Amino acid sequence: MKKYLLKGVKEFNIYLSGEQIQRFEQYYQLLLAGNEQCNLTAITGCYEVVTKHFLDSLSCIKVTSFDGNLSLLDVGTGAGFPGIPLKILKPDLSLVLLDSLQKRINFLNRVAAELTLKNVKVHHSRAEDAGHRPEFRENFDRVTARAVAHLAVLAEYCLPMVKINGIFVAQKGPMAEQEINEAKKAITILGGEIKEVYSMKLPLSGEERTLIAIKKISPTPDKYPRRAGIPAKKPLK
Repeated sequence: MKKYLLKGVKEFNIYLSGEQIQRFEQYYQLLLAGNEQCNLTAITGCYEVVTKHFLDSLSCIKVTSFDGNLSLLDVGTGAGFPGIPLKILKPDLSLVLLDSLQKRINFLNRVAAELTLKNVKVHHSRAEDAGHRPEFRENFDRVTARAVAHLAVLAEYCLPMVKINGIFVAQKGPMAEQEINEAKKAITILGGEIKEVYSMKLPLSGEERTLIAIKKISPTPDKYPRRAGIPAKKPLK
């Protein structure tokens, strides 16, 4: 795994210490073990995990900085992507992982403990509920989401929890242009502004990705996010 990881991060101009490499290797082993108890990912091959999970997660650095003592919220984190790889890369991050499935929460707590990652919290909640809690609302410098939901839906999940002048990074596939256009009204309503749309190919695999960086420029109206299930059924458009 090490050779794939080092070759891949080199394309991002990233240097990994021996300790960071060890954490990625340990994370991979935990992912394999955890997958036997809970359906975390269909991708388990070493090369595929490095390219489709680790390098894909680290690609977020292409559209915004994660340097310094920033707070990062990873919404719908699943098995910890992109939050945990970003935390391994940038240890000073204060990371919160949010997911709605208890089995994944248990796995994430185990990962944080066994990788001895400091300043990591794991919360069991839907984004629609978390977005109205004082400890989450407009409280994070960076918010990430790698979910498959439409961008308008992701924006309603995530922008309420971004600080003013903070950045929400949505990770999408190659065919994102129409989705971005359809989400522009929702992003404006929620207090956001598209800062950058970055198309790229992942190192090693060459798979195409689109990264969308949305800056929070004004407070999100109090009524958003709407109650659980509504954003997905009736996206803001």
